[in-house]
This record gives sequence, C-alpha cells and structure tokens, in this order.
Amino acid sequence: MVDNASFFSRWVKLSPSILVTLLIVPVVAGLLGVLLPAFGWLPALGEDTFGVRGFEALWLTPGFFKMLALSFSTSLISTFFAVVLSILILGNYFNSRLLQYIQKLLGPILVIPHAAAAITIGFLIAPSGLIMRLFSPWLSGAALPPDTLIPNDPYGLSIILGLTLKELPFVLLMAVAAMQQREIKHVIEGQYRVAISLGYYPFTGFCKAVLPVLYPFMRLPVYAILAYSSASIEIPLILGPNTPPTLAVAVMQWFNDVDLSLRIKASAGALVQILVTLCVLFTWWLLEQGVKKCSFSKLTNGRRKYADSIWRVLTHCLTLLVLFAIALALLGLVLWSFAGYWAFPNAYPDQLVTLHWQSAFKQLPETISDTVLVALAATGIALFFALFALEAEQQRQKRLSSAASLMIYLPLLVPSIAFLFGIVWVKELIGVNAVFSMVVLGHLLFVMPYVFLSLATSYRKLDLRYAKVAASLGCSPWKVFYAVKLPQLVPPILFSAALGLAISFSQYLPTLLLGGGRMNTLTTEAVAIASGASRRISAVYVIMQLLLPALGFILAWLIPKLLFRPRQ
Repeated sequence: MVDNASFFSRWVKLSPSILVTLLIVPVVAGLLGVLLPAFGWLPALGEDTFGVRGFEALWLTPGFFKMLALSFSTSLISTFFAVVLSILILGNYFNSRLLQYIQKLLGPILVIPHAAAAITIGFLIAPSGLIMRLFSPWLSGAALPPDTLIPNDPYGLSIILGLTLKELPFVLLMAVAAMQQREIKHVIEGQYRVAISLGYYPFTGFCKAVLPVLYPFMRLPVYAILAYSSASIEIPLILGPNTPPTLAVAVMQWFNDVDLSLRIKASAGALVQILVTLCVLFTWWLLEQGVKKCSFSKLTNGRRKYADSIWRVLTHCLTLLVLFAIALALLGLVLWSFAGYWAFPNAYPDQLVTLHWQSAFKQLPETISDTVLVALAATGIALFFALFALEAEQQRQKRLSSAASLMIYLPLLVPSIAFLFGIVWVKELIGVNAVFSMVVLGHLLFVMPYVFLSLATSYRKLDLRYAKVAASLGCSPWKVFYAVKLPQLVPPILFSAALGLAISFSQYLPTLLLGGGRMNTLTTEAVAIASGASRRISAVYVIMQLLLPALGFILAWLIPKLLFRPRQ
C-alpha cells in the first residue's frame, strides 16, 4: 500500500509537466521542422544551403495575394458573424428558457465534424441543392439548376457561411459556460437585475451590464476560433474556390504533390500562414479596442433603449433561420443517402433505394474500426493525464499557472497546417514509421485541450469534504482518488470522453499527414469522396460521421442513468 501510495504521489506531481510536455514538444518540433525547409534546408532533396528560394517561389505563385485575402477575410468575417449572432441570442434570451432550448438544439452541432458540416451545407446551397429545389420552379422560375459557382464561389461566401454555422454553437456554448462560472455568475445576474429595475430594456441592459463582464471570459475561445478558421482545411477545401484556394489548402496541396521540391514552397507557405493568423488575431484585437473606446460613452450615458424591439425581432428571425437551415440540411442529407433518380426541380426523390448504403458498407467496417481505435487511444491518453493533472492541482491547492494553461491550448492557437507539416518532416528525418502511434499523437494534440477544459470545471467543483473524511479514516491518497473522487466524476468523465471521441472523429489533416495516406478514417474518406465521387455515397459517409459522435454522447448520458438509478 505504501509503495502504491508513493508511486501515486510521484505520478501526480509529474503529470502536469508530462501533460504540458506532450503538447509543447510536438508543436515546437513541428514549427522547427517547417522553419528549416522554409529557408531552403532540406537534405533529403539535396538542399543543404539556406536561402529564401521558397519565399521567392511563393511570391511568384499565381493568385498568391488572392489566397492571403481569402484566408484573412473568411476567418475574420465568419468569426464576426458568429460572435454578433451569439451576442444577439444571449442578450435577447438572457434568463429565458428559450436560451436553454436553443443551447440544447445547437449543442449537437458543435460535435459535427467540419468536413461533414461542409458537405451538408454544400448539399443545401448547391445549384441543384434542396433550397433551390424548394423554390423552383414556382418562385425562381428555373427548370434547370442555375449556372452559379455556389459553393466554390471566388469570394469565399460559401466558406463564410460554413464557418459561421460551425462556429456559432461553439461561441454560444462557451459564453453560456462562462456565465455559469462561480466568479461571475452572481455578478452578471445581479447587475442585470439592477439594470432592469432601473428601466433598461432587456437587450440594452444586457449589453451595458453583462457583456462587458462576460466578454473577457469569451476572448480565448474567440481567438481559438480565429486561429482555426484562418488556417482551416476541410471547409475551404469542400466549399471554397479552387483557382486559387485559400493559403492553407494551397499549402496542403503543395506538400502532397508528387514534385517533392514543392515542399520548400509549402514550408514557406506554412510560415506565411502563421503570419496571416497573427494578422487576423491582431486585427480582431484592434476591433476590440475600437469597440471599447467607441462604446464607453454609450455604456455610461444612461440611455435605456437602443431599438430593442427591432433587435429582438431580428434575433427571432435569425435564430429561426439558422435552426431551419440546420434541419433542412440534415433532411437533405438523409434524402440524398437514399435517393435513386432525383430530377431537378423535384423536392423529393423519384425513388428511394438502399444501394448506396450497401455499396458503402463494403468499405465501412475497416474504416470505422480505424476511426474508433485512434479515437479511443487519443481520448484515453487525454483523460488519463487530465485527471492526474487536475488531482495535482487539488493536492497542491493551487491551479495550473497561466503559462501552463496557455500551453495546454497551444495546439488550438497555432495554425495546425504549420506545425503538422513540421512533425511529418521531423518524423521522416529520424526515421519513425509507426503510423498508428503518430496518428494518435496528432489527434491527441487537439483532443487534450477539449478534454481538459471540459473536465476541469467539474473536478475543481468537487466537494472535498468527502475526501477529507476518507483521509481522516486512514485512506491513502490513491484510495481517496479512485474510491471517493472518481465515482463522483463518472458523468463528467464520460461527457469528456464523448467530447474527446467527437474531436478525434473530426480530425482530417493530422490523419492525412501523419498517417501518410496509409490510414483511412471516416473524415478522410468523406472528404475524398466529396471531391468527385457520388453525392449519394458522400451522404452515407457524412451520416456515419454524425452517428458516431452521437452514439458517444448517448452512451455518456445513458451509462450514469444505469449505474446510479435509484434502488429500493
């Protein structure tokens, strides 16, 4: 028992350091692995002199500045729309049951893989998509699909739509989670009640009394969204233009090209992508400062109303529009998976068949098994280290430092397209051929922050009186951990596990790059099929992408019900 207790204590002390190291080392090594080839040092290709050849080739690439503009504008505009919509929903439905219902409806959208969301939205807005079918020919007058570049429009409007719909649930749920934090919950509720009692209209009262306190707690998630969307691959690859694409998609294409000399240009592009992301973050910071400066006088002028009725009607319309679009997209997805012949402009297939499911199921078992095994491994490791790191917090009675907390979220803040290419280069340099473990490591970099974030709140809220009673009765720290604390944490652990699995299921770039094309998951297969195969087969794969995370969350909800159901 003593040996177990001492081993447990040593492991708990080391866990935070190991957790941070697992996240820092691959990211730093990946950035170094991009930096050297970007400046011409790539011995595998006979390039052993430093220079700026990669940047020169990048500069001369046709449409290079259009790539930069697309990456910058789509990420900034989509995040702006997502944040504004979230503020409208929070402000108009604050302290209302409608907010809880909207949260429950949008919550499942959060775990839909980006590739699945992009394919689904593409089915909806395509010239022969469900929206056009519903309004043709009685309203549009079209007997044939219109000749338009939507999706894949040159201005990135489809990308903005896809990113906005995908980011909105995340921003909204992060804001709701922030409002539940102990340090601000009573503050914002009290200030809101005071504002209403002083005659402020609800939305104006929210913007003046709640939003200034709430937004600092939303800032880090918003920055993570900006960083991700500026270097996103799946949504621009499926919904975006091809001539030229966004910079991140172009870098991926250069890296995977059969001409290996393009890797130097790809590495230079990855560094430029980091600069683009920094520019997006800096621009957003400037917008924050501008809004803060311009709104100070309005916050303190005592005005009780700013067109609240108009904002409320607009919020109702936008919320219904978003929910309707999501429901219609899912309906269209199911119809396409069973559709036989479906002539335009019919809103319903002429016949329903199961041929596409039968065809897909010939390949799905192996793909699903690889997807689930990688997800289980990455999520299991993430849960293991997150639990012990949080236990170390309680034993030291001190939270992780701000620097350590930032390091945990580092993979979400640094463009993945930059350091993942570097990890591939380092892997090839040292001769690592373990495909499965490298893919698990790649997934772990993105699973760990979400698992830690979702588990930390519940762990830190544990009632430590039970642990103190157990310790006073002679229980070792190890026994207190597994016999007292873990049983109380079963529901949040299962939810964190379901979230980790969902994040792993959605990973495209880590699987593609670190797997070297030798490991296929549902996401990589769905993206490949969406690029040129049957729309019906794509729908089948997307539905499977949706069902796997849904199954995980159903189990996370059901298992505690069965374990802790009342017994007479």
